[in-house]
Amino acid sequence: MYTNTILKSLKQNALCCLAFCSMLILFSCKKDNYVDYSTKPSALPPSINAVTDLNNRALAVSSVVYGDWIIIKGQNLATTLKVEFSNVAAADSLFSADDTTVTVKIPSNLPDPVNNPIKVTTKYGTAVYNFKILQPAPVITSFTPGAGGAGTEVTLTGDYFLGVTSVKLNTTDLAIVSSSKTQIKVTIPSTITGGYFFVTTPSGTTKAAISYGLGYVIYADALTTGWSNTSYSTTATVTNTLNVLRGTNSIKTNYTAGFGGFRLTKAAPAISTAGYSAIKFSVYGSTNSGGFKIRVILNGSSTVTYTLTLPTTLGVWTQVEVPLSSIGNPATISSIELKEFSGKIFEVFFDDIGLF
Repeated sequence: MYTNTILKSLKQNALCCLAFCSMLILFSCKKDNYVDYSTKPSALPPSINAVTDLNNRALAVSSVVYGDWIIIKGQNLATTLKVEFSNVAAADSLFSADDTTVTVKIPSNLPDPVNNPIKVTTKYGTAVYNFKILQPAPVITSFTPGAGGAGTEVTLTGDYFLGVTSVKLNTTDLAIVSSSKTQIKVTIPSTITGGYFFVTTPSGTTKAAISYGLGYVIYADALTTGWSNTSYSTTATVTNTLNVLRGTNSIKTNYTAGFGGFRLTKAAPAISTAGYSAIKFSVYGSTNSGGFKIRVILNGSSTVTYTLTLPTTLGVWTQVEVPLSSIGNPATISSIELKEFSGKIFEVFFDDIGLF
């Protein structure tokens, strides 16, 4: 009985060894002949089939705007090396990828206002996807000069002007002399003298924040009849020929004492403000005026005033428009005073003063 038990145990061990050896042979054969197809998809060229934004990742969009974050959807994207928009590359730190998506931030500026193809380059190839990436709506930061008659050439400065389709003054189309991404030059026609500029591109229409033109002129090359220079603690030269915005003259203003006043006074009768909404003037900062304050005072009243800070960028003309509602909505104006309000001595130039 004992012998039978030993023989039975040896037989079981032999069977186990045989089974183990068979498994080794089987696995060895499979290893030699096995092809890992799981790596094949990522080794294929990339493809793109849709773009979504981050708000709704399931809904494909037809267009986005410069600077947006987007998700590019497709296949074989895990080895993405570079993402470009009209050959402008996204920063390496601003995209990430897996096999079916690339999350990326579009650059803030692209060469075309509308059509900016997406190009994704992976380890195994390149995919191009035609897609609309729109520049933002146009931005008008300033224009110069702020007023002028028929034939005046006005330069509008801002951004996102590429593809400009029209510039209007109110509803009148203006002739575009030249345009770039940040600047447009237009000519004022004889049929209109004032209003607001509207710039239209494929991304929309923008209205300038400040009006063009003067409905009533106080100073343009010379003081209008009835107005006189009544400045104090200030030397104001109204026939200055240096740093002129347009025409032949501007007003060179030297504040010779802190809180001095450049003041223009109207002989009776005072000017009615009916039909006007703002006081306008242009100012040119000289070498020592940047960041200083000027207070706008009407009719000598210090009850309601408007204080502005001069631009820190010197040597350029800046147009200022002060709503009459900000200075008490006076029914008439007998004087306008641009009072130094930093307690400093400095020099500035003024031009195109009046009402709009």
